[in-house]
Amino acid sequence: MWLRSRVGSDEERLKTVGSSIFYAHISFGYFKDVLCLHGLMCNFFFFFFLTAASFPHHKHIVQKMDEAFLAVNNELNTDITVSWVSERCYQCLYQNLGVVSGAPSPGQPSSADFVVSTQHTITLQLNSTEVCQHVCKLFLTPRFPFHFGEHGNYSLWVKNLNNSSLSNCSVVTDADPVNSYILRSIFFQITGTMETERLINSVMLPNKVTFCRFPFSISLVIMVFVNYGGGRYWFFKHESWNGLTVADLVFPWFVFIMGTSIALSINSLLRSGTSRSSVLKKVVWRSLQLFIIGVFIVNPNYCQGPISWDNLRIPGVLQRLAWSYLVVACLDLLVARAHLDIISMEAWWSCGLDILLYWPAWLCVLLMEVIWLCLTFLLPVPGCPTGYLGPGGIGDMGQFINCTGGAAGFIDRWLLGEKHIYQNPTSRVIYATHMPFDPEGVLGSINSILMAFLGLQAGKIILHYRDVHTSIMSRFLIWGLFLGVISAVLTRCSTDQGFIPVNKNMWSLSYVTTLACFAYVLLVLVYYTVDVKKWWSGAPFYYPGMNSILVYVGHEVFEDYFPFRWRMVNSQSHAEHLTQNLVATSCWVFISYVLYRKKIFWKI
Repeated sequence: MWLRSRVGSDEERLKTVGSSIFYAHISFGYFKDVLCLHGLMCNFFFFFFLTAASFPHHKHIVQKMDEAFLAVNNELNTDITVSWVSERCYQCLYQNLGVVSGAPSPGQPSSADFVVSTQHTITLQLNSTEVCQHVCKLFLTPRFPFHFGEHGNYSLWVKNLNNSSLSNCSVVTDADPVNSYILRSIFFQITGTMETERLINSVMLPNKVTFCRFPFSISLVIMVFVNYGGGRYWFFKHESWNGLTVADLVFPWFVFIMGTSIALSINSLLRSGTSRSSVLKKVVWRSLQLFIIGVFIVNPNYCQGPISWDNLRIPGVLQRLAWSYLVVACLDLLVARAHLDIISMEAWWSCGLDILLYWPAWLCVLLMEVIWLCLTFLLPVPGCPTGYLGPGGIGDMGQFINCTGGAAGFIDRWLLGEKHIYQNPTSRVIYATHMPFDPEGVLGSINSILMAFLGLQAGKIILHYRDVHTSIMSRFLIWGLFLGVISAVLTRCSTDQGFIPVNKNMWSLSYVTTLACFAYVLLVLVYYTVDVKKWWSGAPFYYPGMNSILVYVGHEVFEDYFPFRWRMVNSQSHAEHLTQNLVATSCWVFISYVLYRKKIFWKI
């Protein structure tokens, strides 16, 4: 929802020797720019949290998307330093914004203009440069926050009161912001939950299991929309460090559904008489294909020009999918049973049949998780505290600048080298980090295996309790509740203060349990709607999933061609970007429908 500007009514004046303090809590719409798409996927994150400028007539400057102007007017006779910190930045140092000169004479304030981003809530602090003391303090209660709106013009006045020891700060809206979120609200009502990430149809989904293919297909449709720009809205950008945005949901759900389909596919192959060795060869070959595509085709280094061996990124989304698929499929091949109908369901332990029969695979996954915990919390990292899970940079008051990701980052840099991992992590946006960090790194691969294995468990439930809808849905809900409780304990129901915070960059344990909890609950809803009640077949989103590779490659190759893109009248308009991206996505849905009708399918 768009946030309308308003100013808090209460101000507290602090008596100081020559100055006081100002904190303005300004809530913005969280926002992002996803600008660079090349090869098959590449995102450049442009960060405009706060940029100083000096415009003589700021009201007439053409503003860019997600920007507002703030004029700071100083009536004090001393210079003022303006600094800021984002609310999304946990325990961060204040960053310098600029200096406003003292008033040359009474009644003639000096002024300085600044460009501010309308992405996140920030705190502004004003200090006197002469005595290094605070100037004034403005309280804005959580119930009545002040909002900077996109393309709005604002003035912050710092004035002397009758008593020279008292100062007053107030914010005035000079020009109202634009309402750039109306179409976003409509879009949410149409599409529901939004997701973004890359996708390749790397596993065989049995056609009869409609509810498994539906989330797979809807994710692909949303992925295309996001890769085309997503209307340039904030919720299609990953969280800078701890916490979740909707963009952080899709990749683990892909991994989860992949695990579910592994159980169904392998069971189907074994029942048809295919030998385990033949299935293993298919699994290895498919994993190898995914890995090669990820390294040499879907590589963000294409945004910097031709790929060079000197800076080739080795980890990646498809590489993570390939690795998780290979490990979980091999584990399932070790314990999978071709004929489940001959197993008695009347034994006292039959209620746990879907777990007990596969205890060797569970043991392997739990051992891998113990390895993750030991490496994360016990591995010594030079120059960093043991067990550090923070972003480094200006976080934690700037004490651990080069410790981004702790052990996870250290292992990647040690095994792969700094030049072969992701160079522009999302932590740079808010925490101003400069260390490379790969969100698809080595250590996080262990937890992605856990995520796929939890999806495999969902597949086992479907196989063991087929056609018993109440048993399937009840077990899905039990797993969702169990994983939710684990997440609540690990995070202490907080973003930054838990034992293991939810963190997509590191694929933390709580991130996996939280997203797996969501996945089980969503499976219940989709299973009941699509397979049990048959209220919806999944059309039209069902069709792109039948040709996911073709849609994925095609939407990247032809992204700059009409009707997928055209010259916009106003490139700084969310409405125009959203319209263009929706039209482009709809075209690919229609193309996939035509291919489906003509029975043309392209898979690995």
